[in-house]
Amino acid sequence: MAAFSTLPIREVIGDPMPEDARWPFTMGPVAQLLRDGLELSEMTILVGENGVGKSTLIEAIAMAYGLSPEGGSKNLRESDRPTESSLHERIRLVRGISRSRWGYFLRAETMHGLLTYLEENPSQYRPETLYHERSHGQAFSELLATKLGQMRDGGLLVLDEPEAGLSLLSQISLANQLAGLREDGIQVLMATHSPVLTATPGARIIELDEAGFQERSWNELMTVALYRRFLADPGYFGLE
Repeated sequence: MAAFSTLPIREVIGDPMPEDARWPFTMGPVAQLLRDGLELSEMTILVGENGVGKSTLIEAIAMAYGLSPEGGSKNLRESDRPTESSLHERIRLVRGISRSRWGYFLRAETMHGLLTYLEENPSQYRPETLYHERSHGQAFSELLATKLGQMRDGGLLVLDEPEAGLSLLSQISLANQLAGLREDGIQVLMATHSPVLTATPGARIIELDEAGFQERSWNELMTVALYRRFLADPGYFGLE
Protein backbone atom coordinates (compact mmCIF):
# COMPACT_ATOMS: atom_id res chain seq x y z
CA MET A 1 0.00 0.00 0.00
CA ALA A 2 1.19 3.52 -0.78
CA ALA A 3 3.16 5.18 1.99
CA PHE A 4 1.08 8.34 1.59
CA SER A 5 -2.31 6.72 2.03
CA THR A 6 -4.96 9.08 3.36
CA LEU A 7 -6.74 6.30 5.27
CA PRO A 8 -6.99 6.57 9.07
CA ILE A 9 -5.51 3.03 9.19
CA ARG A 10 -3.57 1.69 6.23
CA GLU A 11 -2.11 -1.41 7.87
CA VAL A 12 -2.24 -3.52 11.02
CA ILE A 13 1.10 -4.97 12.18
CA GLY A 14 1.42 -7.65 14.84
CA ASP A 15 3.99 -8.21 17.54
CA PRO A 16 5.62 -11.66 17.94
CA MET A 17 3.41 -14.48 19.17
CA PRO A 18 3.45 -14.81 22.99
CA GLU A 19 5.57 -17.74 24.19
CA ASP A 20 2.73 -19.02 26.38
CA ALA A 21 0.15 -18.58 23.60
CA ARG A 22 -3.44 -19.22 24.58
CA TRP A 23 -6.79 -17.93 23.32
CA PRO A 24 -7.14 -15.87 21.19
CA PHE A 25 -3.57 -16.30 19.95
CA THR A 26 -4.18 -19.97 19.16
CA MET A 27 -6.81 -19.01 16.56
CA GLY A 28 -5.62 -19.28 12.96
CA PRO A 29 -6.63 -15.75 11.85
CA VAL A 30 -5.07 -14.17 14.95
CA ALA A 31 -1.81 -16.06 14.45
CA GLN A 32 -1.73 -14.97 10.79
CA LEU A 33 -2.42 -11.35 11.73
CA LEU A 34 0.53 -11.33 14.14
CA ARG A 35 2.76 -13.03 11.57
CA ASP A 36 1.76 -11.31 8.33
CA GLY A 37 -0.17 -8.20 9.31
CA LEU A 38 -3.23 -6.98 7.41
CA GLU A 39 -3.59 -4.13 4.94
CA LEU A 40 -6.88 -2.23 5.12
CA SER A 41 -8.62 -0.55 2.23
CA GLU A 42 -11.27 2.16 2.16
CA MET A 43 -13.72 -0.63 3.01
CA THR A 44 -12.56 -3.95 4.40
CA ILE A 45 -15.11 -6.66 5.17
CA LEU A 46 -14.37 -9.76 7.26
CA VAL A 47 -16.58 -12.81 6.71
CA GLY A 48 -16.57 -16.36 8.05
CA GLU A 49 -18.37 -18.81 10.30
CA ASN A 50 -19.14 -18.19 13.96
CA GLY A 51 -16.12 -18.59 16.18
CA VAL A 52 -13.35 -18.14 13.59
CA GLY A 53 -12.27 -14.77 14.97
CA LYS A 54 -14.03 -12.00 13.02
CA SER A 55 -15.23 -10.10 16.08
CA THR A 56 -11.93 -10.74 17.89
CA LEU A 57 -9.98 -9.01 15.11
CA ILE A 58 -12.53 -6.21 14.71
CA GLU A 59 -12.59 -5.53 18.45
CA ALA A 60 -8.78 -5.50 18.75
CA ILE A 61 -8.33 -3.06 15.86
CA ALA A 62 -11.06 -0.78 17.23
CA MET A 63 -9.44 -0.77 20.68
CA ALA A 64 -5.97 -0.16 19.25
CA TYR A 65 -7.47 2.87 17.49
CA GLY A 66 -8.73 4.07 20.86
CA LEU A 67 -12.41 3.13 20.64
CA SER A 68 -14.41 1.64 23.48
CA PRO A 69 -14.81 -2.16 23.33
CA GLU A 70 -18.41 -1.62 24.42
CA GLY A 71 -19.07 0.35 21.27
CA GLY A 72 -19.19 4.08 20.72
CA SER A 73 -16.47 6.67 20.30
CA LYS A 74 -13.17 7.37 22.05
CA ASN A 75 -15.08 8.41 25.17
CA LEU A 76 -14.53 5.12 26.96
CA ARG A 77 -17.35 3.68 29.01
CA GLU A 78 -16.88 1.39 31.97
CA SER A 79 -17.89 -2.21 31.46
CA ASP A 80 -19.69 -4.24 34.10
CA ARG A 81 -18.01 -7.39 32.82
CA PRO A 82 -15.03 -6.86 30.51
CA THR A 83 -14.72 -9.70 28.01
CA GLU A 84 -12.30 -8.32 25.44
CA SER A 85 -9.05 -10.15 24.71
CA SER A 86 -5.55 -8.68 25.05
CA LEU A 87 -4.94 -8.85 21.29
CA HIS A 88 -5.16 -5.04 20.98
CA GLU A 89 -2.01 -4.81 23.10
CA ARG A 90 -0.03 -6.86 20.58
CA ILE A 91 -0.91 -5.02 17.38
CA ARG A 92 0.19 -1.66 15.99
CA LEU A 93 -1.72 0.50 13.55
CA VAL A 94 0.09 2.15 10.67
CA ARG A 95 -1.88 5.33 10.12
CA GLY A 96 -2.26 7.24 6.90
CA ILE A 97 -2.06 11.00 6.60
CA SER A 98 -5.77 11.47 7.25
CA ARG A 99 -6.34 14.63 9.28
CA SER A 100 -9.22 12.97 11.09
CA ARG A 101 -8.75 10.80 14.18
CA TRP A 102 -12.50 10.49 14.68
CA GLY A 103 -13.92 7.00 14.99
CA TYR A 104 -17.03 5.09 16.00
CA PHE A 105 -17.65 1.42 16.82
CA LEU A 106 -21.07 -0.18 16.44
CA ARG A 107 -21.44 -3.82 17.45
CA ALA A 108 -24.60 -5.91 17.64
CA GLU A 109 -23.89 -7.60 20.97
CA THR A 110 -23.50 -4.36 22.94
CA MET A 111 -26.01 -2.19 21.08
CA HIS A 112 -28.60 -2.21 23.88
CA GLY A 113 -26.10 -0.91 26.43
CA LEU A 114 -24.77 1.73 24.04
CA LEU A 115 -28.25 3.06 23.29
CA THR A 116 -29.04 3.19 27.01
CA TYR A 117 -25.82 5.14 27.63
CA LEU A 118 -26.63 7.62 24.86
CA GLU A 119 -30.16 8.15 26.19
CA GLU A 120 -28.90 8.75 29.73
CA ASN A 121 -26.02 11.04 28.67
CA PRO A 122 -27.32 13.55 26.11
CA SER A 123 -25.16 16.50 25.07
CA GLN A 124 -25.35 19.60 22.91
CA TYR A 125 -23.93 17.51 20.07
CA ARG A 126 -26.24 14.59 20.77
CA PRO A 127 -29.71 15.74 21.82
CA GLU A 128 -31.71 13.24 23.81
CA THR A 129 -33.09 10.52 21.56
CA LEU A 130 -35.34 7.78 22.88
CA TYR A 131 -33.74 4.96 20.94
CA HIS A 132 -35.45 2.27 23.00
CA GLU A 133 -38.83 3.46 21.75
CA ARG A 134 -37.78 2.37 18.27
CA SER A 135 -37.19 -1.09 16.85
CA HIS A 136 -33.62 -2.38 16.87
CA GLY A 137 -33.28 -1.74 13.16
CA GLN A 138 -34.74 1.76 13.36
CA ALA A 139 -32.53 2.69 16.33
CA PHE A 140 -29.41 1.40 14.56
CA SER A 141 -30.21 3.29 11.36
CA GLU A 142 -30.92 6.53 13.22
CA LEU A 143 -27.77 6.27 15.32
CA LEU A 144 -25.62 5.52 12.29
CA ALA A 145 -27.08 8.46 10.37
CA THR A 146 -26.36 10.75 13.34
CA LYS A 147 -22.76 9.61 13.67
CA LEU A 148 -22.06 9.82 9.94
CA GLY A 149 -23.36 13.37 10.03
CA GLN A 150 -20.62 14.18 12.57
CA MET A 151 -17.82 12.73 10.40
CA ARG A 152 -17.41 15.79 8.19
CA ASP A 153 -13.64 15.39 8.08
CA GLY A 154 -13.66 11.64 7.59
CA GLY A 155 -12.62 9.03 10.12
CA LEU A 156 -12.99 5.32 10.90
CA LEU A 157 -16.31 3.48 11.17
CA VAL A 158 -16.09 -0.04 12.67
CA LEU A 159 -19.13 -2.30 12.37
CA ASP A 160 -19.52 -5.74 13.95
CA GLU A 161 -22.45 -7.71 12.49
CA PRO A 162 -24.60 -4.62 11.76
CA GLU A 163 -27.14 -6.80 9.95
CA ALA A 164 -28.65 -7.92 13.28
CA GLY A 165 -32.20 -6.57 13.37
CA LEU A 166 -32.11 -5.29 9.78
CA SER A 167 -34.53 -6.56 7.14
CA LEU A 168 -33.30 -7.47 3.67
CA LEU A 169 -34.32 -4.08 2.29
CA SER A 170 -32.65 -2.32 5.22
CA GLN A 171 -29.45 -4.25 4.56
CA ILE A 172 -29.55 -3.19 0.91
CA SER A 173 -30.06 0.40 2.01
CA LEU A 174 -27.11 0.15 4.41
CA ALA A 175 -24.88 -1.36 1.70
CA ASN A 176 -25.67 1.56 -0.60
CA GLN A 177 -25.01 3.99 2.23
CA LEU A 178 -21.65 2.42 3.03
CA ALA A 179 -20.64 2.45 -0.64
CA GLY A 180 -20.92 6.23 -0.68
CA LEU A 181 -18.78 6.86 2.38
CA ARG A 182 -15.46 6.86 0.51
CA GLU A 183 -16.52 10.17 -1.06
CA ASP A 184 -16.60 11.60 2.48
CA GLY A 185 -13.20 10.17 3.39
CA ILE A 186 -14.69 7.66 5.83
CA GLN A 187 -12.91 4.32 6.15
CA VAL A 188 -15.06 1.28 7.00
CA LEU A 189 -14.01 -1.94 8.73
CA MET A 190 -16.84 -4.45 9.07
CA ALA A 191 -17.46 -8.04 10.17
CA THR A 192 -20.64 -9.62 8.84
CA HIS A 193 -22.46 -12.81 7.91
CA SER A 194 -24.63 -10.98 5.38
CA PRO A 195 -24.09 -11.68 1.66
CA VAL A 196 -25.94 -8.42 1.03
CA LEU A 197 -23.52 -6.26 3.03
CA THR A 198 -20.56 -8.22 1.69
CA ALA A 199 -21.67 -7.21 -1.81
CA THR A 200 -21.08 -3.52 -1.03
CA PRO A 201 -19.38 -2.09 -4.15
CA GLY A 202 -15.66 -1.46 -3.84
CA ALA A 203 -15.17 -3.58 -0.72
CA ARG A 204 -12.09 -5.67 -0.07
CA ILE A 205 -13.40 -8.99 1.26
CA ILE A 206 -11.34 -11.11 3.66
CA GLU A 207 -12.66 -14.61 4.41
CA LEU A 208 -11.63 -16.19 7.72
CA ASP A 209 -11.55 -19.88 8.60
CA GLU A 210 -9.83 -21.95 11.25
CA ALA A 211 -6.53 -21.87 9.37
CA GLY A 212 -6.30 -18.11 8.79
CA PHE A 213 -7.65 -15.58 6.31
CA GLN A 214 -7.51 -14.89 2.59
CA GLU A 215 -8.83 -12.24 0.21
CA ARG A 216 -11.81 -13.43 -1.82
CA SER A 217 -14.24 -12.19 -4.42
CA TRP A 218 -17.94 -12.15 -3.52
CA ASN A 219 -18.71 -15.13 -5.77
CA GLU A 220 -16.02 -17.21 -4.07
CA LEU A 221 -17.45 -16.87 -0.56
CA MET A 222 -18.77 -19.92 1.25
CA THR A 223 -21.62 -17.92 2.77
CA VAL A 224 -22.79 -16.88 -0.72
CA ALA A 225 -22.72 -20.50 -1.90
CA LEU A 226 -24.69 -21.65 1.15
CA TYR A 227 -27.36 -18.95 0.74
CA ARG A 228 -27.78 -19.84 -2.92
CA ARG A 229 -28.10 -23.53 -2.07
CA PHE A 230 -30.66 -22.84 0.64
CA LEU A 231 -32.82 -20.54 -1.48
CA ALA A 232 -32.78 -23.06 -4.32
CA ASP A 233 -33.78 -25.99 -2.08
CA PRO A 234 -34.39 -25.56 1.69
CA GLY A 235 -35.01 -29.29 1.88
CA TYR A 236 -31.34 -29.92 1.15
CA PHE A 237 -30.65 -28.76 4.71
CA GLY A 238 -33.36 -30.99 6.20
CA LEU A 239 -36.13 -28.37 6.34
CA GLU A 240 -38.99 -30.44 5.02
